Amino acid sequence: MKWTAADLSLEQKVGQMFICGFNALTPNEHASILIEQFQVGGICYFRRNVKTLPQLAELSASLQQLASGSQPFPLLISIDQEGGMVARIDHEGISRIPGNMALGAAGSAEDAYRVAQIGARELRSLGVNMNFAPCLDVNNNPRNPVIGVRSFGEDPRAVAELGTAAIKGYQEEGVSATAKHFPGHGDTSVDSHLGRASVPHDLERLRSVELFPFAQAIKDGVDAIMTAHVSFPAIEPSDLPATLSRAVLTGLLREEMGFEGLIVTDCLEMHAISKEYGIPEGAIRAIEAGADCVLVSHTLSEQTAAITAVIEAVRGGRLPVELIDKAVDRILTLKQRNAKLADELPVHPIGEVAEETKQLLAQIAGRGITLVKDEGQLPLRPEQAVAVIWPELLQATQVDEAWSKSYTLGDALRSYGLQADDLRVGTDMSDEEVEQAVQAAEGYKQIVVATYTSESRLPEGQQKLVSKLSELEDVTLVIVATRNPYDINDLPAVPAYLCSYENTPYYMNAAAGVLVGKIRPEGKLPVGISKTYPLGWTGNQDYVNN
Repeated sequence: MKWTAADLSLEQKVGQMFICGFNALTPNEHASILIEQFQVGGICYFRRNVKTLPQLAELSASLQQLASGSQPFPLLISIDQEGGMVARIDHEGISRIPGNMALGAAGSAEDAYRVAQIGARELRSLGVNMNFAPCLDVNNNPRNPVIGVRSFGEDPRAVAELGTAAIKGYQEEGVSATAKHFPGHGDTSVDSHLGRASVPHDLERLRSVELFPFAQAIKDGVDAIMTAHVSFPAIEPSDLPATLSRAVLTGLLREEMGFEGLIVTDCLEMHAISKEYGIPEGAIRAIEAGADCVLVSHTLSEQTAAITAVIEAVRGGRLPVELIDKAVDRILTLKQRNAKLADELPVHPIGEVAEETKQLLAQIAGRGITLVKDEGQLPLRPEQAVAVIWPELLQATQVDEAWSKSYTLGDALRSYGLQADDLRVGTDMSDEEVEQAVQAAEGYKQIVVATYTSESRLPEGQQKLVSKLSELEDVTLVIVATRNPYDINDLPAVPAYLCSYENTPYYMNAAAGVLVGKIRPEGKLPVGISKTYPLGWTGNQDYVNN
């Protein structure tokens, strides 16, 4: 039996078009209202919904059971599990798959495909059937505050190749991929969580750069595309963000580019929409523009107000029911196809990471570490102690969670037999904290600084710290950029600089292997850092293995 919009009431149709989140580990009153009363079509998980893997699997099963009482088709259960620094699930028993820029540095479509397969199998075992990944944004703006390492890089063709490989890996394993953020969030200097960004380029440039990876993803059958709350004046002269622009979503994406899958909005609670238009009005405008699914991630009152506003807009004639029916038919078609595929695929055991998977991810990490610069600092000398400056993310950003990494670069160096002493600091250091860190590092002949940038540039405190450490005499100093590869632009005089693109255990182990001369750094810069260090640069020609 084929599910169609014709079988549903107006309220049910509109409910199917919403993907919403709630803050609990079990189905609470918030979730029950969304699913039973408003019959939403999807749920979006965040870190707040995850305590253990068995708990998350049980939550998914409970939500689907709850939905079965009011609708004959399963929920879309979605998550932002991009890999690397954006991982809502990183609990014991889950593979820490690499993020996009680390994969971009390795440059292997096969790696991207296999990583997505691993991620999809594990997500499906937890009841997740839709991933808001991969990012197909072309990151050609070094000061981009929100995309950065979430992108495969600045070469549109490389982004397309790796991105479509990841999409194939997810969808073959029964998880719908969502290419984002259409038409492209890579060349922006504003975080759309906080305000409106604009990409001012003409159509010729947009088609050759920003739109190119999405065009390839459409050709390869991506299930869903997520919109950007970004203005594109060359497409939408009125300065509306893409999420609310009919010229972008219907004229460009549907009619010109031929996309037939789901158009999903980015969260309407982000300030670029909520502060300028309000969430109920934003939902109506997004659907008018051509969106099929509206994402409202957090607040029950905003979620119910938006759903109610859309229902009233249909009743009042502002939104044609034919528009609603087409969107719901696309949603139900995807749900039915995924349900059939899930019945055919084997289920991955919860919380079990095979040894061969661990070995593969370790090998991929080694292929991504990029040596940018070394003026005779490497390899580290095993007979001398190493001070490891380790910045911890102590405050939440719009993308990263506020939590401390339990496995440090110091841990990784110790696994190679070095005496490595962790000196933990915050990512945003005061002058007093900088002085304390410098004093703690004095007396060491080898110092490794792990820099961490989650915004548009290296925080001033970390810049000051590296500058003062550079003044110490007879000291080996190495910088490992554990997120943003552009950090060296704020540290031009450092004698040795590596990029790991993330501070996850696999990449810390690989970076440590490079530092001690046991792993050859094979990565190439997936972005141009400067004229000195352009796209594709590697400094490994002078690297000597132990």
